[in-house]
Amino acid sequence: MGRRVVVTGLGMVSPLGLSVTETWQGLLAGRSGAAPIQRFDPSNLDVRFGCEVKNFDPLKFIDRKEAKRYDLFLQYAIAAAEQAVADAAFNGARPAPERIGVIIGSGIGGIMTFEEQCKLYLTQGPNRVSPFFVPMFIPDIAAGVISIRLGAKGPNFCTVSACASSAHALGESLRLIQSGEADVMVTGGAEAAITPLAIAGFSNMKALSTRNEAPECASRPFDKERDGFVMGDGAALVILEALEHATSRGARIYGELVGYGMSADAYHITQPAPGGEGARRAMLECLRDAKLNPADVAVINTHGTSTPHGDAAEVQAIKDVFGDHASQLVANSTKSMTGHLLGAAGGLEFAICVLSIVHGEIPPTINQEHPDPDCDLNCAPNIKLKRRVDVALSNSFGFGGHNVTLAVRRFEA
Repeated sequence: MGRRVVVTGLGMVSPLGLSVTETWQGLLAGRSGAAPIQRFDPSNLDVRFGCEVKNFDPLKFIDRKEAKRYDLFLQYAIAAAEQAVADAAFNGARPAPERIGVIIGSGIGGIMTFEEQCKLYLTQGPNRVSPFFVPMFIPDIAAGVISIRLGAKGPNFCTVSACASSAHALGESLRLIQSGEADVMVTGGAEAAITPLAIAGFSNMKALSTRNEAPECASRPFDKERDGFVMGDGAALVILEALEHATSRGARIYGELVGYGMSADAYHITQPAPGGEGARRAMLECLRDAKLNPADVAVINTHGTSTPHGDAAEVQAIKDVFGDHASQLVANSTKSMTGHLLGAAGGLEFAICVLSIVHGEIPPTINQEHPDPDCDLNCAPNIKLKRRVDVALSNSFGFGGHNVTLAVRRFEA
């Protein structure tokens, strides 16, 4: 198992707010981040809404020259990283640069830049393509730029596994600290994929909700009338730290990352394996890795995207893993409020699990109007729950059959 790994810093830019506090307050209030798209004119699209980040000003974190050269997903990542590092309050007690690593997941990377530069190429010719085009859109640039800004010279890479990307980033960061290859990891995910091309692509594969007249009601995980997910964007980064390093500097500890399970469906490019078989194995592996019993788990922040097949498969997997205890735990979906942040979803939802442990509150699953009898777990329908949480799981499942489960536990010295 190796060294113990704790969470000492959090940073968020989400559809519900530009900080951890704003996002958490929005979640507890059951507020939807969905609204008509403002970033571009969506009138020619079948789906014209999403969960965009609102009122974001990159100049609070970077200068104007950088803002022109950095795709929006990277701007979000920088903002979340600045928050997380400040929250960790190192105050000169950082380890050597070679002992600090950065792993940031992104399923799509700088697709906004990609679309803009393609238009320039097609309309004005190759000489108009920006010399910054490639470093602007490649998904690994978030990890690269943040390592430059922090002077972090340890392990540095990007995980790309669709909607499991940032969950993989957290899990791999856990392993690097456990094995002694790093003392501190800045990790999580960033995404800014609400663009015309991405919306058209997801819409044409029938993955998105089409509730254009009522966006705030569109994301409804586990509801009988769910019709697809809602695109979201933003970033969530956490500081993971070796316990001995955190305690040596008197750090505030939010919780302990204790388990990482992963699997492959090996079944279909987009659909989950029947009965959530791959999800079941990821959860079982996470519990084994964390040395937890099913009855130890109080809450699961589910993948819960609001798709007909995905939600039902995940519920079945939870029942298979937890047996009778499945009816006792809470299986909520905060995507009902934030939408689906794709590659950044796992980082955001892991951080939300941490906050549930810290505050003893579980955000609701909103838009529960017609409960699906096939999704009959307690999803905290419509109203937050006040409950002590000692252990929480976070599920992330990606197109291609990538499954990740993370376990966070209340810290005990």
